[in-house]
Amino acid sequence: MSSIAMNSDPREQLRSSLKLRLKSDRQLVIATFRDDGKPEKLLRNLRQSVDNVLTHAWQAASLPAQTALVAVGGYGRGELFPYSDVDVLILLGQSPDEDTRHRLEELVQLLWDLGLEIGSSIRTVEECLAESEADITVQTSLLEARLVTGDAELFARLEREYDAAMDPQAFFHAKTSEMRQRHAKYEDTAFSLEPNCKESPGGLRDLQVILWMAKAAGLASSWRTLATRGLITQTEARQLMEKERAFKDIRVRLHLHAGRREDRLVFDVQTAIAESLGLQTTGTGVHMRRASEYLMQRYYWAAKTVVQLNTILLQNIEAMLFPQGCETHPINERFNEVNGFIDISSDDVFSRTPSAILEIFVLMTERPALKGITARATRALWHERFEIDAAFRADPVNRAYFLRILQAPSGIIHALRRMNELSILGRYLPNFRKIVGQMQHDLFHVYTVDQHILMVVRNMRRFTMTEHAHEYPYCSQLMANYPQHWLLYVAALFHDIAKGRGGDHSKLGVADAVQFCQDHGMSTDETELVAFLVEQHLLMSTVAQKQDLSDPDVIAAFAKAVRDERHLTGLYLLTVCDIRGTSPKVWNAWKAKLLEDLYKMTLRVLGGEPHSADRELKNRQQEALATLRLYGLPPSAHEALWKQLDMAYFLRHDASDIAWQTRALYDRLDSVKPVVKCRLAPIGEGLQIAVYVQDQPDLFARICGYFDRKNFSILDAKIHTTKHGYALDTFLVTEQSFAKSYRDIINLIEHELCDLLLAQAPIQPPVRGRLSRLSRTFPIQPTVDLRPDERGQYYLLSVTANDRTGLLYSIANVLTKYRVNLHTAKVMTLGERVEDVFIVDGQSLSSARTQIQLETDLLEALKV
Repeated sequence: MSSIAMNSDPREQLRSSLKLRLKSDRQLVIATFRDDGKPEKLLRNLRQSVDNVLTHAWQAASLPAQTALVAVGGYGRGELFPYSDVDVLILLGQSPDEDTRHRLEELVQLLWDLGLEIGSSIRTVEECLAESEADITVQTSLLEARLVTGDAELFARLEREYDAAMDPQAFFHAKTSEMRQRHAKYEDTAFSLEPNCKESPGGLRDLQVILWMAKAAGLASSWRTLATRGLITQTEARQLMEKERAFKDIRVRLHLHAGRREDRLVFDVQTAIAESLGLQTTGTGVHMRRASEYLMQRYYWAAKTVVQLNTILLQNIEAMLFPQGCETHPINERFNEVNGFIDISSDDVFSRTPSAILEIFVLMTERPALKGITARATRALWHERFEIDAAFRADPVNRAYFLRILQAPSGIIHALRRMNELSILGRYLPNFRKIVGQMQHDLFHVYTVDQHILMVVRNMRRFTMTEHAHEYPYCSQLMANYPQHWLLYVAALFHDIAKGRGGDHSKLGVADAVQFCQDHGMSTDETELVAFLVEQHLLMSTVAQKQDLSDPDVIAAFAKAVRDERHLTGLYLLTVCDIRGTSPKVWNAWKAKLLEDLYKMTLRVLGGEPHSADRELKNRQQEALATLRLYGLPPSAHEALWKQLDMAYFLRHDASDIAWQTRALYDRLDSVKPVVKCRLAPIGEGLQIAVYVQDQPDLFARICGYFDRKNFSILDAKIHTTKHGYALDTFLVTEQSFAKSYRDIINLIEHELCDLLLAQAPIQPPVRGRLSRLSRTFPIQPTVDLRPDERGQYYLLSVTANDRTGLLYSIANVLTKYRVNLHTAKVMTLGERVEDVFIVDGQSLSSARTQIQLETDLLEALKV
């Protein structure tokens, strides 16, 4: 006998032996899974291992006879994922005495000591019922209660009284409401690029909710019994079992890969999970498809199936729980209205009249009072979608129906989304089918390509709806006067349809769009407009965010490209919708202002008014003077400052900015002390900061360093030097806390930045901040492009890199080193990607050798 055994306490011996058993069982189960890849077997074997260990621990606790150990939640369901909680209920026949309470505490402590993530509750039957009535989560966990060991009669009593107290209708309402709230948390889409395989729409939780509802109603407890009861077909039951198995497989692999409970398919792990499933990257260059893309497309198709079948099941369960009289009104020989829903007149409607597949969506858009499609009609649509083939697509009747959907007065987005969920949209537009569930690895799209496209159509549609006019009133005004605005929906449908094919998706998409227009009998003018919008859908954002809008040549060239007001307005509306449809984080008031400014300046040129720099300067000065008069300043208050400013200053600043800065510098033109003024930005987002100080070579870097330390994001910078050697620089910065305490922040900036510039302390070396998780997963090869403008007056410096803290400060330090003068900066952040454009000059740039060295040093500064 070993000395350890002789000296060990019996409780310590028990703890050690059970812990060793758990560890060895777990290693064996996981090793077996890695060999056979059967998730159900792993979940069952892990549960059995824990059952055995808990039974031994229970027996050692020597609790009173009228007690039971009950598994609840997922563990009660008989499944245990590698790092999931082990939820148990210690069921008591009566309130515990002091000795029993002590034994229970020792038992729970032992279970924690074994390394189990225990979620425990200790209750009597009466307490269980009271908690269940008060908390839907407790009620749901008890629905799957399973006796592990202990008093079987006590557990049977709990089951009887729980079943008697269950109100299936109230349970259905509560779980439906809970599911809607959960879906809203995940933006009501299964197609986010980093879904939660458990909680996202179409994931494991949706499958569990259906079975919970069915079990609470006494209808069924498995997919097979649901099929037996006629709530789904045998084929649908098989599909649901397949999807459930696939999601469980992914969740198991996520746990094992992370070494902890992890249910999110984040970018970091997608490749590893895909490769563990045997998926491999194929192709090279623009034709490469990552293993992760294959994985995620499979995931989205599975989630899509679950969403669809859940819709059918929910309606069927609701119909059984809430029976009502069948109020039927014929719509036509193919469809009826049944209790506010549209239904088919017979099960073979779609096979007998395939065009009815599109007709039902036309009727939905034309009858807004309809609440939806019945489960019967939905199931028929799902199963008869294969009727849509080349002959179906060529049928003039079907083409007319599809255009009627796009031209409908209401319900367009709902119809398109339902068509996509049912795989009807992808079958009617085969190239759309190719991008269903397709990933976008550009660090700013947060949806798959198909969902992004539908989001853009939705954004466009909202411009036509009065209830949303307050969101973007100018766009809504333009849309109200736009002829045939349904053409913009067509352009939105096709603008990204060629993503993932390799090559320029804008040009490739034009061919698809033109073919669609010609097939659907659209006129030459209509076809040309759609083709233009698809091919040029990135043009306006590029010009607005990367070029100097104060340059008349830039506006003239853009006006020449768009040709007329109709093309310009269509492109403007599509651009706004496209940027907003990428991610909630990408759109901001600064981008909105740039686009609106470009639109209005171009509109004037198209209207016959030349974009004259002299005229623009005069207009802005007059408008600024009108504002200054409201401040009560002397009529000549502006003269001293304006004499020191050149035309470029007035063209790069709005009249409101000119008036604000003129007022701030009145009587301070030759100030020795720096002047720092700050205000809420007129665009409604961020702060505008003006800095007036005697010019110095490292000024821009010094200011960027201050903003960097404050974690401010610079959206825009206008750098100007007066004729008498003062710098007049304006910055637009943003930060999350501005809205809460902007007054204090303004005072702090004006004081601190002034002191910093006055002290002229040595510039601190930039700190290379860490890349975000997304940027590490999808690193961007930094690029630097320096080239003279068309007139050779300035240089255009373009920089692309992964975003990180201190990036702009690093760039500024390099520019300072080479004594490069900065005139303006446009900082464009697209999710985790930055595309910054600077207009610069400097004596050193005349040397080609220095230009090359500058680019090299900038590339080095962009590295992490």
